[in-house]
Amino acid sequence: MSETAPSSPPARASVVVAAHDEEQVIERTLRALLAGADPGELEVVVVANGCTDRTAERARRIAGVTVLESERPSKTEALRRGDRVATAFPRIYLDADIPTSVTAVRRLCAALDGPGAPLVAVPSRRVDVTGRPWPVRAYTAVHRRLPVVEKGLFGRGMIALSEAGRGRFTDFPDVVADDLFLDSLFTDAERVRLPDVATTVEAPLRTGDLVRRLARVRRGNAELRRRPTTPGAVVRRSERSAWLRDVVLPRPWLAPAATVYVALTGWAALQARRVPPAGAAAWGRDASTRTGLAR
Repeated sequence: MSETAPSSPPARASVVVAAHDEEQVIERTLRALLAGADPGELEVVVVANGCTDRTAERARRIAGVTVLESERPSKTEALRRGDRVATAFPRIYLDADIPTSVTAVRRLCAALDGPGAPLVAVPSRRVDVTGRPWPVRAYTAVHRRLPVVEKGLFGRGMIALSEAGRGRFTDFPDVVADDLFLDSLFTDAERVRLPDVATTVEAPLRTGDLVRRLARVRRGNAELRRRPTTPGAVVRRSERSAWLRDVVLPRPWLAPAATVYVALTGWAALQARRVPPAGAAAWGRDASTRTGLAR
């Protein structure tokens, strides 16, 4: 009598990566994620969307990764496609340029486990300003200390949802501010930020790149606030005086940096009023850092 080989245990978590022209970083991200993972522990789905480079080819070099391709350059469409294929929970949404580890994934998943656990978990974040011009460093010194940045789910490049948390919505809507959309679905009591697990986010390489990023964020956030996508969702609003009240007054030494922060924020507000170029809404990310990230 022949024996049937035991089936592989189900994955403990699914990781969905939306990737648009990420050939310079996608292998680095996937190798970092899977290093040390148990066989079959993570179900990793990469959705290469609207790519004009070798993102899909390079992702396929990594054993055990499912790669989908879409002609449309849209992060939210890519997330929807990845969700349809992914089978495990917790569900982690990871940006293609954010290197993290299976240890970090395990910590986020553990935070979502058990009765009464939060529905969404995020890492803390570090912003790498190495070699950036002084206006970018000054802006970041103020921005990273804003309460809304510390509490929000956005700007980290990695968000983990429990199965119940993922049940808060059907599909990702067609919006630029996908992380603000997720942020709008959960109260402060339903989320957790792990202080000892962190992602590293690359600051834009040039001041102009930063302003363009800020303008895209403003347009995307304004779009989401004008057009709520889920009943009961509460889209977080920024407090215009928070930079002064919560950041500078307790830390007077940041006053010179705050001058730069206010100037660049105002500049971005003016840029956000302009009509964006065709296709700009499809992928609201800063591409300037990809060259420096290539490995």
